[in-house]
This record gives sequence, structure tokens and C-alpha cells, in this order.
Amino acid sequence: MNQRLKRPLLLMGCGKMGGAMLEGWLKSGIAAAGVTIVDPYQNEDFAKHPDVTYYDTAETVPADLNPEVILLAVKPQQMDDALAAYKKFAKPDTVFISVAAGKTIAYFESHLGAEAAVIRAMPNTPAAIGQGITVCCPNKNVSSAQSEMGITLLQAVGEAYNVDDESLIDPVTALSGGGPAYVFWMIETMTEAGIKAGLPEDLSARLSLMTVAGAGQLALSTAGEIEPSQLRINVTSPGGTTAEALAVLMNEENGLQPIMTQAIQAATDRSIELAK
Repeated sequence: MNQRLKRPLLLMGCGKMGGAMLEGWLKSGIAAAGVTIVDPYQNEDFAKHPDVTYYDTAETVPADLNPEVILLAVKPQQMDDALAAYKKFAKPDTVFISVAAGKTIAYFESHLGAEAAVIRAMPNTPAAIGQGITVCCPNKNVSSAQSEMGITLLQAVGEAYNVDDESLIDPVTALSGGGPAYVFWMIETMTEAGIKAGLPEDLSARLSLMTVAGAGQLALSTAGEIEPSQLRINVTSPGGTTAEALAVLMNEENGLQPIMTQAIQAATDRSIELAK
């Protein structure tokens, strides 16, 4: 990363997602101008860092702070009460980045002003280990430089991409935002199936975990060269045990694909409902 913030970064909320991002920024040096955190609960490790300053509330943040970026990382249900105090920072050269699910660009413009520069972003929890993926949608007030800086900040915890159509954030939320939970559930179900097939619980759990982790790494390491469908074919011997299992999982009526399609659509619909 060659980009560096020239002015402070203001982080609203330093929970799991905010903390993961902060750790990435401090390691990369992108926030060399300092990070101001608004959170009543101080993380001792971050509080000791020379580039970090903590405030309990936004009202106690100096009015002349003039942050270059304000990242909003509190729960959606906490946003209404917290956001009013940040309107004083809504200037053309300050960009707001929200990672709160269900809060639209129009919502932030209504609270911060129609001229506020806002990027709506949807990360996911693997950001905690630097393996996240984030999709961003900037509003019309965001400059190209601000958009690039937003991507750079979010790349501190994984991959990040821009889209122009905000409606895409809903299926992104359904697919990658909630996606880790689906994979964790798959590990649980594989473990339970292994136990029912006769495996000891600890061995079944380890086999399931390492199989999912290893398969994911294999797919990632060969991306662009070998499609996941081909990796599946490579594992599947005609008439063998894997083929027998896939005949169940790939059933057109009640296999994994129709169930996954239904699940993603349900999550997309819920994301749209939450935004209203």
C-alpha cells in the first residue's frame, strides 16, 4: 500500500469489525496521521498505541479534528442515536464509510446532509484474520481519490471492490456477508454426519474442519486456472463413493443448489426489508 492518509481517521465503534480494520491500518501504516476512536469501551492494546486516541462519545471529539475519513462501525440499531453528533464533520473533503448492514446511502444523506460523501460497504468476518472481502458503493459526492482511499483502507483486511449499483449490496450481504455462517454450518453438518457414520466425535470434527479449510485454499490457489467445477470433477471417480454422495447433494429438486438459492434469496429479501 502506497497511499497514506494525510489527515486523521475517525473510527466510530471499535468492536470486532472495527478492531480488525484498525489492526490492519496500524500494521500497514496507512493511518500515519493518527486514528481517533469513539467507543466507551477501550481496548487496552489499541489505547497504548502512539497513533491512537480514544473518546467516549462523539460530542467530546474536538470540533477542529477535521478527519479525512470517518468509518462507521457500530451496529445498525445503534446508528440513529450516534449519527447526529457526526454531522459537524460532513464536509466535501471528508468521506464517511459505513459497514452497517441495512443502512442505505439515502439514510446517511438524510442524517448527514445531501452533500455528504458516503461509501456504503459490506465486509465479512474473515476480515478478523485479514482474509475478508468487501464490496463498496460510493454516492455521487465521493471523489475518485476518496473512492480509491476507501478501497485501500478496506484492503487492509482482505479484498475490496467497488460497484455503482447500490441494489447489489443486498445480494452481496446475503452471499458474502452471511456466507461464513453457511460454511460454519456446513462444518457442523459434516461433523454430525461423520459421527452418525461411526466416527469418533473429535476425529469427525477435525476431518470436517480441515477438509473445508483445505478445499477452500485449494480453490483459492488455483483460481483463474482451474474452475471449482473441475476441481470437483477431479475428486469424483465415476461410480465411486464421492459420486454417490454428489448424486444426493446435486439433486435438482432437493439438493444443495436449490436450497442455497432459496437461502441466498431469503437473506437478500431480508436485507432489502431492513433497509426500509
